[in-house]
Amino acid sequence: MQRRPIAMTAPVLQSPPHSQKIAMTAPVSQTKQAGGWRVRFIMPRTFTLASLPTPKDPRVTLQPISAMRMAVLRFSGRAGPDDYAREVEALGALAAAHHMTPLRPPSLAQYNPPWTRGFMRRNEILLPVAAGEHP
Repeated sequence: MQRRPIAMTAPVLQSPPHSQKIAMTAPVSQTKQAGGWRVRFIMPRTFTLASLPTPKDPRVTLQPISAMRMAVLRFSGRAGPDDYAREVEALGALAAAHHMTPLRPPSLAQYNPPWTRGFMRRNEILLPVAAGEHP
């Protein structure tokens, strides 16, 4: 192929980018890992993996989450590092008392927007456990 310059052409056509906004979803799940947190947004049931809009940020990926059995501990208030650690420890003790085997690290699920007052916030620690175990 031969390279050669082409003079400026007119007109130059532009189209607005195609994007779709999705309302805030709940819960927002966070899992602590080396170097930070992995954040998951649970999408509305009206979408399938194929029908979700393509994320603008290449660091964001769309992945299905398979069904799993969870041990869950609900708490209110802020979910700072000390709160998270305290609730994870409490859930770990409850799971052990009920002979549940954790499969993965726990996640923090938060259900309210950031402006919700602390005492009105709903949070949960979610711990995947082996199926077939009963409390």
